[in-house]
Amino acid sequence: MRVVADTNIYISALMFGGLPDVFLRQAFLGAFMLVTSPVLLDELDEKLRSKFGVSPEDADAIRNRLEEVAHLAQPDVVLDVIQDDPDDNRVLECAAAGKADYIVSGDRHLLKLGSFGALPIMTVRQFMEMAGMGVYRQF
Repeated sequence: MRVVADTNIYISALMFGGLPDVFLRQAFLGAFMLVTSPVLLDELDEKLRSKFGVSPEDADAIRNRLEEVAHLAQPDVVLDVIQDDPDDNRVLECAAAGKADYIVSGDRHLLKLGSFGALPIMTVRQFMEMAGMGVYRQF
């Protein structure tokens, strides 16, 4: 299974934990293959540093780890599917170039699409349930 995770999933996993953290840990354990792109990694790096004050060393370590684990897709098309938030198109471009099976996101514009062609777009919870990875409530 090849899965593109939107930047917001990584931010949630790294900064807040919860189900996105379980999702990311499952990817690191090889339960599925993460697919990302240089543009998505740049966006993650920028948000970690500017919005969350992550040190350059820690941001670099996070990026390096993701580059080790994920398939790095090189999109060669520019899409204009989501006009309300054009940056969301980078996720779709990555999924197309990386031959993803799923897109996992918390972004309302992507989730509203529901799918990109035959490619389902779902929340972390939906993906974990669909993949049979179990969902545990936090108390």
